Amino acid sequence: MNVLLALAGVIVLVLIATIGTGAAQLYTVFGVILPGVALVVFLLGVITRVVNWARTPVPFNITTTTGQQKSLDWIESSSLDCPHDKKTAFMRMALEVLLFRSLFRNTKASLTDDHSSLVYGSSKLLWLAAIVFHYSFLVVVLRHLRFFMQPTPFFVNWLDKLDGMFEIGLPSIYLTSFALLIALLFLLYRRFADAQVRFISLLSDYFALFLLLGIVISGGMLRYTTARVDIVQVKELALGIWTMNPVVVEGASPVFYVHLFLVSSLLIYFPFSKLMHAGGIFFSPTRNLANDNRRVRHVNPWADEIPNRTHSYAAWEKEFAEPMRRVGMKLDMDEK
Repeated sequence: MNVLLALAGVIVLVLIATIGTGAAQLYTVFGVILPGVALVVFLLGVITRVVNWARTPVPFNITTTTGQQKSLDWIESSSLDCPHDKKTAFMRMALEVLLFRSLFRNTKASLTDDHSSLVYGSSKLLWLAAIVFHYSFLVVVLRHLRFFMQPTPFFVNWLDKLDGMFEIGLPSIYLTSFALLIALLFLLYRRFADAQVRFISLLSDYFALFLLLGIVISGGMLRYTTARVDIVQVKELALGIWTMNPVVVEGASPVFYVHLFLVSSLLIYFPFSKLMHAGGIFFSPTRNLANDNRRVRHVNPWADEIPNRTHSYAAWEKEFAEPMRRVGMKLDMDEK
């Protein structure tokens, strides 16, 4: 049901853009107003969430560690697995953000066919798909900067040539376009094929994948099929939105407006979804803190707001006596 609802949601978005720019010819709405609103919502949403995360106090040092903590000089410590200062914490965070180190080290637990024992296997294929997806998506976004900046930055031209270096066909085929598509299909297949992942998958998980697939497929159609658009007009439209001097592109392929509308939907959806983990990873106390409890005293910033009172077991037992009796638990008060 979650899969069907998510797919139906993306199909509805495609139909809205197709009908809106086809039969209704609302080029200004779908080409200027909605993208502009989406950009504002995206920026304000991301800034708001980042500020809220930054202002949230961390009451305890809850660093996730997997190695030997730094103690005596003659005991070798695991600086990346158990960082003891800001420098080593930064190094671990860098490996986490750039190479997804914890995902690379992750293992998958599953039962044997006869359900007699629990076995652990590698998750390297998931790590590879995640790396391919995120870096391909980053390159695609950077390549699209040529539509929003004049003149085009040198690194964008460099990325464009590197991405299409094999010059297969005309126009040249971008490697990241197909790498992104393959990675998304694998991530979607994994949610179908793996019973454990399928069990915990929510509607939002499928919706994000289908929305990204819709963006990739419609973008590929604009480049590799007859549904091409005038690049000059697209750049005028993008520059107009960014500089708040809107320019309406009329008569463009409906696929272009579908692509633009799906991208706008992603921008609006992004700050309020799990996709915000892109920024949230930097504020994760399990990752960005140093494990220095032996050297530094950490004081709970909420300590003054917590009343100095205790709750004894006798008081707790009295409070929950009836539920405990119903499930057959023995109570100290009954034995007295």
